[in-house]
Amino acid sequence: MKIIDYIIKFLFQLVFLITPLFFLFNTSELFEFNKMLLIYTFTVLIAFFWVLKMILAKKIIIKKSFLDWPIFLFLLSQILSTVFSIDKQTSLFGYYGRFNGGLVSIISYIVLYYAFVSNEIDSYSILKILLLSSFLVILYAVPGKLGHDITCFLVSKGTIIDNSCWDNSVLQFQPDVRAFSTLGQPNWFGAYLVVNFFIGLWFLSKQSKITNLLTFIYLLFNFTFIIFSRSRSALLAVIIGLIIYFLTLFFYKRNYFKKHFLLLIIIIFLPILFFNTGIDKIEKTKNQISNIFFKKSNTQFKNNLEKKENKNVNITDSADIRKIVWQGAIKLGLQYPFFGTGVETFAYSYNFTRPLTHNYTSEWDFIYNKAHNEFLNYLATTGFFGLISYLILIFSFQFLVFNQFLKPELSNKNKKLIDEENYDKKTLFLCFLIAYLTILITNFFGFSTTTINLYFYLIPGLVINIINLEKKEKDKKQKLEISKLNFDKIFLILILIGISYYLLLSIYKYYQADTYYALGNGYTKLSNPDYQKAAFYFDKALQTRYEHVYEDKLSFNLAYLSAIAGLQKQNKDAQDLIKISNFYNNRSLLNSQKNIFYLKTKAKNQYYFFLATGTINYLYEGIKVLKQAKKIAPTDPRIPYSLAVYYSLIFKNSKDKLVKEEARKNALKEINESLKLKKDYSDALELMSKIKSN
Repeated sequence: MKIIDYIIKFLFQLVFLITPLFFLFNTSELFEFNKMLLIYTFTVLIAFFWVLKMILAKKIIIKKSFLDWPIFLFLLSQILSTVFSIDKQTSLFGYYGRFNGGLVSIISYIVLYYAFVSNEIDSYSILKILLLSSFLVILYAVPGKLGHDITCFLVSKGTIIDNSCWDNSVLQFQPDVRAFSTLGQPNWFGAYLVVNFFIGLWFLSKQSKITNLLTFIYLLFNFTFIIFSRSRSALLAVIIGLIIYFLTLFFYKRNYFKKHFLLLIIIIFLPILFFNTGIDKIEKTKNQISNIFFKKSNTQFKNNLEKKENKNVNITDSADIRKIVWQGAIKLGLQYPFFGTGVETFAYSYNFTRPLTHNYTSEWDFIYNKAHNEFLNYLATTGFFGLISYLILIFSFQFLVFNQFLKPELSNKNKKLIDEENYDKKTLFLCFLIAYLTILITNFFGFSTTTINLYFYLIPGLVINIINLEKKEKDKKQKLEISKLNFDKIFLILILIGISYYLLLSIYKYYQADTYYALGNGYTKLSNPDYQKAAFYFDKALQTRYEHVYEDKLSFNLAYLSAIAGLQKQNKDAQDLIKISNFYNNRSLLNSQKNIFYLKTKAKNQYYFFLATGTINYLYEGIKVLKQAKKIAPTDPRIPYSLAVYYSLIFKNSKDKLVKEEARKNALKEINESLKLKKDYSDALELMSKIKSN
């Protein structure tokens, strides 16, 4: 039994150590997808050894905890939301491209939580691993900050030694301006570092001078890279967390307050003094002070920075965009009040209530697959039941930790020793309380990722294990005995092996299918796209694992190939491709009926079918589909614009004068409707000019 306990402990250490660092190059998304699959893999392995332990001991080993009912209610809300979802595939596995947050991932985190609290896991050793892992993540970000990103070097197999593999037109993919390391995005990196900052803060309270020095260095690096992430939500979380920490110490232990206050002032102000924070007020104050002594050099530095960061002066502030998206999320929650539109379906359902003002932002044509507020995202996708159960889970844990912090101190003859022990434990609970609070703050302005969700579900596990430490010591005396192997046990073990093998194979197929999907996407993005090879790999992805995203991509590529075949007078091939393309498109829509993107694919396919055959009825079919799409996304200006394009094609290709005139009239009508939704829509204005000139 000891070896099983050791394996489970080792697997938990690995999941905390490796997950933040893990990514692969040959998948459609480097970071989140691979981290999610890694978590699935560790969940299966940990669950295997945990259940094996139960079979051998002939005993159910699931420890009850204070959070059982809140977890049950939250899980129930996610299950019901999935049952009533507008897209069950997405609700099960998450939005393709984000992956984290689907029902399967939530079940995985909950399984990990119960495995953690039900087995002999040393929470204190896990805390050290968390800091080690985060420090390695920080070190990975250093070369990128200096202009030599490691990921670029690895992806290019050593041919790229700078940051040029990233899309430098987007600020969040410029690691020298906004660091993101192995987390994939600056805000995710900042959120991750803030949690670890307050976990690391506890080690600063230790009596060992070496521990204090190492912790000081770690916290200095940590906060420096929070600044380098330029994440405003992460900085806000640090400020709020430190205010709570200092106020608590001031009223609880003033002698420790003085020591910590000085150290933390150095940790916070040194990076702020020497590096750009991205916050205008702080930078203006710094500039005013430094201008007194270094006016010329500082002005030059400021101008260089502005040139780099403000290439696009018409970029809408992210805070303004968030407010608009939040309005749509609230309205969506009110339309689907009980169970929402389905777990992780925001990318599709946001179109139902998308505010008109979104069309006047610089990101008007972006896909928003999250509400950029975790709480409103739960409201929109899982309804009030999902949001309330989520809040109950959060407040239950916060109450548990707060209650532990307020517990009366122990009394003992050796008062000094007990005071130290009390202070040490209470400080740890305070740091846990604040670390968890930072997750809520950064999630309020964004959304959870795989690594943050790992912390969200397993920080409670760490706390509960520490609370139950004394009880665990007593339980050690009652060792679990392994009874003799018999037929029943062997049969159960074989079933367990079979289920675990099937789950691991499914995870591998998920990975393999995505690599094919990535290859297919790669061929469509070449300067001279190869749609035949792209279709081949999309088909391989679909044969490996069902995903309606693959069907949609395959359908579009086949439609394009049908047009090529038609133009080359290969009429039979064109007709065959049209049939297969229609089959996959209809099946994807059958599984995701309110998916605006798949409807748009169907409309585009009709255009290629028209090119393949010259049959004008395909354009009318495209118009029919776009009218259906308009009902789902009434504020999307691209839909009436596309309708205008189809009517203009009918106008151009029809020989009937009445049909031509009717098509021209309808085209102008749809353009006007498009311009009502977005008056500065340049494509619509250009099309109007062309139609009027004919």
